[in-house]
Amino acid sequence: MELHTTAALWWAVVASGIYHGVNPGMGWPLAVSSALMERRRTSLYRALAALAVGHLIAMAAILLPFSMLFWLVEWQRAIQVTAACLVIALGTYLLINRRHPRFLARVPPSRLALWSFLVAFAHGAGLMLVPIYLGICDTVDNNAGHAAAETLMGGTIGIALIVAAIHTLAMSLSGGALALGVYHWLGLKFLSKSWFNLDVIWAISLILVGILALLFQH
Repeated sequence: MELHTTAALWWAVVASGIYHGVNPGMGWPLAVSSALMERRRTSLYRALAALAVGHLIAMAAILLPFSMLFWLVEWQRAIQVTAACLVIALGTYLLINRRHPRFLARVPPSRLALWSFLVAFAHGAGLMLVPIYLGICDTVDNNAGHAAAETLMGGTIGIALIVAAIHTLAMSLSGGALALGVYHWLGLKFLSKSWFNLDVIWAISLILVGILALLFQH
């Protein structure tokens, strides 16, 4: 049963990455735009790489503080409840307030890594991973009650970095596939006619992740 739970949580990391990748709000249309303006396919790959770097740093910046707290075994339940409540609160806020943060519009298009980092923070992309990450740490048999704090912290930091990397890889592959399809075959007309807004779905998914984390915690 625990193996199934662990596998499901890791698949949730991948699924959330794919979800972020296909969401136009995470930046893949900017990669297409960059390549079309410069008329070079390499510009598309550079832009996608910059978006991935910014997203990865944002994921790690959110997960690492929780990894440093998780070794406090006696506070484990409080940490998980707090994380779930933060996710629910952010999802509720985004559901009520549909406006995008204005500061994102001030970031130059040439600084895609910075833009990706900031948009991931603003939309709670990293925060969505926290309950999943804490669940994965729960399933790791590290004899938490007796292990040294340094060992526990090292293990949880390692898991945090792996979660951030796998999530970002899934995001980059799914977003990159869409960007390549639009750039090579579908063109800007498809982009203008088929633009889809996932803001409401995104906010609701944050709330659901937080609720599920509360329901299924140990």
